[in-house]
Amino acid sequence: MAQTKEKPKRYQFKAEIKQLLDILVHSLYTNREIFVRELVSNAADALDKARFEEIRGSKIADPDLPFEIHIDLDEENKKFTITDTGIGMSREELVANIGTIAHSGSADFIKKIAGNEQQGPELIGQFGVGFYSVFMAGSEVLITTQSHDPKEDAFQWRSDGTGSYTIKNADKAPRGTKIEVTLREDAHEFSEKARIENVIKRYSNFVPFPIKINGEQVNTISAIWREPKSSVKKDQYIEFYKFITNGSEEPLSHMHISSDAPIQFSSIIYIPATNPEMIGFPMQEEGMNLFVKRILVQPNCKDLLPNYLRFLRGVVDSEDIPLNISRETLQENLLISKIRNVLTKKVLGHLKDMAEKEPDKYAEFWKQFGRNLKEGYTDFMNRDEIIKLFRFNSSSHENEDQLTSLEEYVKRMAENQNSIYYLSGSSREVIQQNPHLEMFRKKGLEVLYLYEPIDEFFMTNTQEFDGKKFASADQVEPESLDEIKAESEEDAKNNRPKDDRKLADLCARIKNILGDRITEVKPSARLTDSPAVLVNPDGSMSAQMQKIMQTISKDSNVPPKVMEINGKHPLIKNMLKLYTNNPKDKRLTKTVENLYHSVVLLDGYLPDPHKIVAGLQELLLDSSKLYVKSQ
Repeated sequence: MAQTKEKPKRYQFKAEIKQLLDILVHSLYTNREIFVRELVSNAADALDKARFEEIRGSKIADPDLPFEIHIDLDEENKKFTITDTGIGMSREELVANIGTIAHSGSADFIKKIAGNEQQGPELIGQFGVGFYSVFMAGSEVLITTQSHDPKEDAFQWRSDGTGSYTIKNADKAPRGTKIEVTLREDAHEFSEKARIENVIKRYSNFVPFPIKINGEQVNTISAIWREPKSSVKKDQYIEFYKFITNGSEEPLSHMHISSDAPIQFSSIIYIPATNPEMIGFPMQEEGMNLFVKRILVQPNCKDLLPNYLRFLRGVVDSEDIPLNISRETLQENLLISKIRNVLTKKVLGHLKDMAEKEPDKYAEFWKQFGRNLKEGYTDFMNRDEIIKLFRFNSSSHENEDQLTSLEEYVKRMAENQNSIYYLSGSSREVIQQNPHLEMFRKKGLEVLYLYEPIDEFFMTNTQEFDGKKFASADQVEPESLDEIKAESEEDAKNNRPKDDRKLADLCARIKNILGDRITEVKPSARLTDSPAVLVNPDGSMSAQMQKIMQTISKDSNVPPKVMEINGKHPLIKNMLKLYTNNPKDKRLTKTVENLYHSVVLLDGYLPDPHKIVAGLQELLLDSSKLYVKSQ
């Protein structure tokens, strides 16, 4: 059919649309590539509608025409053309969808970005102005469209974005829509194949229709999260993981989630095999990518999962979320909140199953990501389930690689034991040398070993598990263990310090020598092997928590504590002899000073090293003199 000689009918944009176009053309220079995503998204929607019409039995034009998106680039003439074989438009639909779509939301869009043009690209499409983003890069746009209705004519829409547009009849064309963009002088990059291919792979790689650039299909990875789990093979999951992480490592595990309530969405979530944070890299950005109808709208979306699960990688896709939802709106969006709640519970459930059915794999997960998961103790909604996933090394283990859960610890508790005991330190070796463990060893009571500062915060803030209170071993008074039947009543009685007047006098002398550095000196009921130990006077916090708080406040002083001495230890017995012979013996003073330095070091503090070294050298000198005399 020959093209009609009809004179194009001109339509004037209203004032707010002119303002919108002015903003798009002159103010929004950043992220102009967004127009490609918008045009591809519109094309995909048109193809979806055409396929729906075909499925429901409607007679459509060119029924043998495949559903595809073609992008043709002309570097010589600086043109970008995108063609779809979708639903197409009649004259009325062209006016409604192109002529007034901007009008419907332009005022809200302009108001939203007023004074903050930087967020403009994020909002394009949210207010129905997606198509007009083409004028960020195009100086003129020509649309040729043929409706799917065989009885409809073809039409052309043309505008330079300055204030008006025209519509006229066109020659009969294949079903669908072609958009030809003459690029601006500073936007010629969008006629380059490599540039457009990069944009497609970033935003639109999972569109369910072939996207061809100059005849070559560029979206070759399918959106497997939208497929039934039963139809996806293990190799596909691995290939997809490598694609989204741009790496070669296989994941430790994955979850394929399809949810219909309270919101419909599909997701694939991966647990990586290694954690970069473990080797000193900065805190990772969240790795979940948010898609709407297979179009990427938010990479590294931090609102889809709580921060303690930031190590997870994957995608979430929902058709219920507005396309191009802004970051600001994302945080307040009720649908996102519902997705977050569902995903969090699914992940925690998956980890629980892994811990029960694949304990070796879970141990590897905990080694890599346990520190991250521990941050979840502040997630009050899910805290009970999170705590059950925690693992600890303990005094019942032979090495630091063995782990136990709190549930397992509780099952092993002694009769009448009402507390879960723990002790903090930088390593297993350090904790095992802590004098506070001695009374627990004697009674055969298990103590959890905590190696990280966050463990102290968890124990302090959580306070209990399964009705059993957490208790730091260095805060537990020996008397509180008497009711636990791990030793005989006679042994318990024998472990209480005797009323020894000479030992009490020695305690007074030690207090006199050390002065305000300690609050009290007394015989110990907790020690069996060590000569002395420091104990917090009020028991308000563990020694490790006290050090953490001092670090935060930049206080390097050694806090005054109670010193307990073991009257059965050879060193204390020798000190008692020195005191009995001469309470003011200088050797007693030297020994007390060095004993204090040793227990302070064991407590995790490093006082003036010069005094410590000087004292040790003096003791060595005295020892060498005695050795020489004995020869």
